[in-house]
Amino acid sequence: MHILVTDTASAEDVAAIGSQLSAFNEQDVGPADRRALSVLVKAPDGTLAAGLNGYTAWGWLYVQWLWVGESLRGQGLAGQMLQAAEDEARARGCGAAFIDTFNPAAKKAYRRQGYEVFGELANFPAGRRRTFLQKRL
Repeated sequence: MHILVTDTASAEDVAAIGSQLSAFNEQDVGPADRRALSVLVKAPDGTLAAGLNGYTAWGWLYVQWLWVGESLRGQGLAGQMLQAAEDEARARGCGAAFIDTFNPAAKKAYRRQGYEVFGELANFPAGRRRTFLQKRL
């Protein structure tokens, strides 16, 4: 055996790690039924103005990324996108959602949407706290 630490792993190696872990998890806890979920907000010219990306698996919605363009911030768009994602997650049979952030403004927006803090990591990144939030759907 040889242990290699790299920042240039091949796409094939990265895919193999994911597929092997998925196979193990499926045998351990059952099928994830993982499905991508995106909410896109398009400007009249078709450019992306805001968006949410994540997935549903094991009856949960995970919001991986939520971004609102600077000119649209503070107008409740994050809450509208979360609501749309939550509605779709419910339609897929999910009963809960989770998200994480180190942005204090985003944390406030998520709490307004009904998310509750269940954990934090101090100094992630330095000077901030990474906050993990969840919500029953």
